[in-house]
Amino acid sequence: MAGPHPAVAAIRLAVRGALAGLPDGGVVLVACSGGADSLALAAALAFEGPRHGLRPGGVTVDHGLQPGSAEQASRVTAVLAELGLDPVHAVRVTVAQPGGTGRYPGPEAAARAARYAALDQIVPAPAAILLGHTLDDQAETVLLGLARGSGARALAGMAPVSGRYRRPLLGVRRAQTRAACAALALTPWEDPHNSDPGYARVRVRRALLPALEEQLGPGVAEALARTAGQLRADADVLDELAAAAAAELADGQPGLPAAALAVQPRAIRTRLLKAAALAAGAPAGALAHQHVTQMEALVTGWHGQRGVDLPGGIRCQRRYDRLIFAVAGPRTCAPGAIGELSGRD
Repeated sequence: MAGPHPAVAAIRLAVRGALAGLPDGGVVLVACSGGADSLALAAALAFEGPRHGLRPGGVTVDHGLQPGSAEQASRVTAVLAELGLDPVHAVRVTVAQPGGTGRYPGPEAAARAARYAALDQIVPAPAAILLGHTLDDQAETVLLGLARGSGARALAGMAPVSGRYRRPLLGVRRAQTRAACAALALTPWEDPHNSDPGYARVRVRRALLPALEEQLGPGVAEALARTAGQLRADADVLDELAAAAAAELADGQPGLPAAALAVQPRAIRTRLLKAAALAAGAPAGALAHQHVTQMEALVTGWHGQRGVDLPGGIRCQRRYDRLIFAVAGPRTCAPGAIGELSGRD
């Protein structure tokens, strides 16, 4: 008897690995937009889930950003149910407007934040949520990070496992998900945003990556994804060292001691400063390298300068040899300035 199409088999194998170790009887949801990547992932979960003693389900998030988005969400839930997934959820979210407050740097970040917030609030909480990011998505993430001058953590790309989120397809090409859908007679939804050159990721996908492969030969996407994995391992170690340093610096006082920060290696010091700003309320999506550099200058280049204004209405100042993180309004100091250090997304 002939086996499944090679693309179907590859995706099922990837899902099989992602499900390993999950508790018997647990609910595993696939986050599905209806596109080829998440649709192929949903079909693989429907096949593999019961074979691992798991209850496979699905969820689609309606961002409300396009006409007919509610109808599209309804179509997706119908397809998920036809695949045998149960439970199936459709969640409508409100996407914050980027800009103005500095909370989100662009519409993609705002939509992503709304999407994850909705997934985090699903009740009852599933054992895991599978996301359909592919090797191509990982390569695009690395290129975007390089173009923006991002650090090692951003260049490390997306993690295969982040808490209850799992990304089984990071070793699978986008062409394979399309082939799997065709083999299974599934019709993917073509998101018009994915062909809009106004988005940097679309330009990377449609122009930059093909140009690199034309000039350098095939295998560029795989090499970029491999680089992300190597940088992730390095960044994880640095985050662990920074967490240990944060524990040593914690003295029950507001802010961070400048003298103790000054003697830390720069890779650790910048992580401590970023964690402190985030703990004080600065939005992660808007806190940039320039903000961290300006905070660092209060430690390593102190000459009485004024403080640093951070996104989210947070201000970092040096007072009595401590870096204090203040918020606008009646409050004067945000507690827990060191906060929790974890780079695993």
